[in-house]
Amino acid sequence: MSNTMRLAIGSVFVGVLVLGIKFVAWWLTGSVALYSDALESTVNVATAIAALIAIRVAARPADASHPFGHHKAEFFSAVLEGVMIIVAALLILREAYLGFLNPVALNLPIEGLLINGAATVINAFWAWVLVTRGRRARSPALVADGKHLFTDVITSAGVALGVLVAIVTDWWILDSLMAALVALNILWSGYNVVRESLSGLMDEAIPPHTLDVVRRIISTEAGGAVEAHDLRTRHAGQATFIEFHLVVPGEMSVYDAHEICDRVEAALKKAIDGAKITIHVEPEHKQKHSGIVVLD
Repeated sequence: MSNTMRLAIGSVFVGVLVLGIKFVAWWLTGSVALYSDALESTVNVATAIAALIAIRVAARPADASHPFGHHKAEFFSAVLEGVMIIVAALLILREAYLGFLNPVALNLPIEGLLINGAATVINAFWAWVLVTRGRRARSPALVADGKHLFTDVITSAGVALGVLVAIVTDWWILDSLMAALVALNILWSGYNVVRESLSGLMDEAIPPHTLDVVRRIISTEAGGAVEAHDLRTRHAGQATFIEFHLVVPGEMSVYDAHEICDRVEAALKKAIDGAKITIHVEPEHKQKHSGIVVLD
């Protein structure tokens, strides 16, 4: 089993654990804010399951129906997570509105905050694990799941602040007000997750700094060629697709041209994990005098 799969399975177990702890905190206090925080955690469990399914699908090898692989399945999961984050925020806003209309004093607020705080610590640690290791594994689903958990940490911190102020001032309406403010922050986070995931589904080019690495490798490793042009890139999950045309002298043999392609391909794969490379070799009269200059 891959590390990515282990992390995805771990997210499901962590999500269920945190959900149970937060519902205990709400049950003790009756706080609208703590209930909203627990409600947001139900989405954590659902999105963790969605990420697990997406990662399993994305790991499948290419087949006749999907010759480029199943990498984009992770982007669909990330989009789903973003949408569910937004839905959770809207549900929290609804509960905050109802609590605003009818504010009530809380039962055992300190005990509830301590229990909720334990869940927050677990979430914060696991979110850090998912984002750092997800980026290392180039898994959009894990990174999106980690970012989602960070919004839950922010939610919990805001909720705790609101409940503490309400305890000190006896302004129990602050319980609902803080829940509403945190929900707005969650809405913004959900929007960003959806936006980033849609860029992958739309075959957005790789980041500029990575593109510079690709250009430099082609320029330095394609000695013997004339130039490279029509460079196109896109990313899909853990795969990075790189395509370009390589112009070689007209009298060069197929064997020598192939050797250049092998050299460039090996260097690109060493520098960029998961690189999928397609090189179209052209004779010298196809030169465009633009693109990437090959250094001798």
